[in-house]
Amino acid sequence: MEMLLLGGYLLPGKGEVKKDWGVAVKDGIIRAVGDNHRLKADFPAYRIMDCSDKIISPGFINSHMHSYGILSHGITPPVEIDSFETFLNSFWWPLVENQIDHEMIRISGKATALELLNSGVTCLCDVLEAPNALPCGLEVHARVIEEIGMRAVLSFEACERVNPQNAEAGLKENLDFFKKYREHPLISGMMCIHTTFTCSREYIQRAARMAREAGSGIQMHLSESKYEPDWCLKKYGKLPVEVYEELGYWGSDVLASQGVKLTMAEMDILQRRGVNLVHVPLSNCEVGGGFSPVPDLLSRGINVGLGTDGYINNFFEVMRGAFLIHKANMENPEAMPGDVVFRMATENGGRALGISGLGELKEGAPADIITIRADFPTPLNAANLFSQMILYRNPEDVREVMVNGRFLKENGRLLGHDLDAVHRDVCLEAERLWKMGR
Repeated sequence: MEMLLLGGYLLPGKGEVKKDWGVAVKDGIIRAVGDNHRLKADFPAYRIMDCSDKIISPGFINSHMHSYGILSHGITPPVEIDSFETFLNSFWWPLVENQIDHEMIRISGKATALELLNSGVTCLCDVLEAPNALPCGLEVHARVIEEIGMRAVLSFEACERVNPQNAEAGLKENLDFFKKYREHPLISGMMCIHTTFTCSREYIQRAARMAREAGSGIQMHLSESKYEPDWCLKKYGKLPVEVYEELGYWGSDVLASQGVKLTMAEMDILQRRGVNLVHVPLSNCEVGGGFSPVPDLLSRGINVGLGTDGYINNFFEVMRGAFLIHKANMENPEAMPGDVVFRMATENGGRALGISGLGELKEGAPADIITIRADFPTPLNAANLFSQMILYRNPEDVREVMVNGRFLKENGRLLGHDLDAVHRDVCLEAERLWKMGR
């Protein structure tokens, strides 16, 4: 396909806003970005899509999520939750994660991906937490994503909390999947572990070694609440970041999600080692984990992406959360400007996932592009565009979604999917999960 998308505004990256610019696409790649008139002159044979009333943007990147979370929304714990430890041991692990099977992975994977796609997410990084869905849980998820046509990095959260055999199976699941999908144009794998409190020091080191030998990168959860720092101090006399540092774990190939409870000394280590983090603002609020020191992380030059965790899949809501909660927490309306949040949702995510050019509109980058209605009731300009878009747009305002040069949403409609049928399937699987956990 050879196409020109000629926009009212274009957001190429680095916080720039270009008026009356567009993008030329061919064979899944961005061939040129520039002034609309110049593009028409340079590519006269390309089909033109008039986006003069829209913003042309890189697709959003969800850098940390759990698709199966959609099945647990609103679930009522049968026990009183008085701590994060109780939440995990008495509720989340036995009644949710341990019950997830292949059919739940398939249904939740499809429903969540379509929700995200509808709100402009073109690439997702999913962590499967389902110890009883081994082996091939990732393969089930991959087939769903491939059918939809999205870009994805998939991994299984390996740990030692179940038994030694399951711990080994988790590492193998990640490594086998990464090798199988190494050359896939849209889907890739990544090594993944859970946390310091479910993985021994030896297990963490082995997972990191396996990842580096394969070249896969590695991810994990980091200090989502005060529970992990308190646990590490009691167990090792060190904070989580210090434990990982002692194990030689950190590097630019590491993607750490959450990062809520971090000290200045820990942030120094992360900065020095070039670690990538993912901020999940709405999930942090929902579980009462606290406020991640994202402004401090960014001021140090640490790369921070944006994610949904297993919570709300409207990515505009997630951007709003990142935009607003730090202003309130710091009592500073200038904290977390709109262009900073937008970069977290786009190019920072691409960098965190190690996919060249992802999250930017530039020559040679993947043609993962969205268009967003620009008909705001108040005047739009370069100074207010990012904050206006974050605060006042929603999935219905995303008119087109293109992944790898292929339209998956056009004229405001997802292509090729019966959303009512998907919803019915989710309802049935959620009901089955809730019954299994009782």
